[in-house]
Amino acid sequence: AASPPPATAAAANTRAGRRLPQQQQLHIPPAQPATSILTSSSTSLQMAQVSQKEAQTGIDKVVAALRRDRSAQSELGKLTKVNNVLGYGSPKAGELAVRFNASFQKGGMGRMAKAMPFGLGQTNESEGRGTMVGQVKASIDTKSGKVTSCSVFRDLGYGRAFNLKV
Repeated sequence: AASPPPATAAAANTRAGRRLPQQQQLHIPPAQPATSILTSSSTSLQMAQVSQKEAQTGIDKVVAALRRDRSAQSELGKLTKVNNVLGYGSPKAGELAVRFNASFQKGGMGRMAKAMPFGLGQTNESEGRGTMVGQVKASIDTKSGKVTSCSVFRDLGYGRAFNLKV
């Protein structure tokens, strides 16, 4: 009868009467850290830097275009103020992109007769009714200074969007 095949080479050597040295070790060099491979190359995007002054002039042009446009006034209301600038930059050469929150007041001619101190009569302040804050996202051509695209997201992006016809 034939004996079954040995499971490993070490078992085959011991059955044949040969013994392996006890301290047989393989020399493995220490592994290099993975970061050394990644630090040798880096990628960076070359984007044009936009100053705050350039961004402010772009925002002013967008505000003027929104105040001038009749359809924007009828749909959104009168742009009363720019609340805060969310961001600006230059995604492509020759283009300025701005994003800001603006307050629009529609209709709301509600006046409030608030008593003034020292019995000086009453004020005729607006009550602030009909005020909507929208997020304006616009692109401006830096060479010509024209607004190339402008969209206003009502209710900070959860409502409908208004696209300005350029």
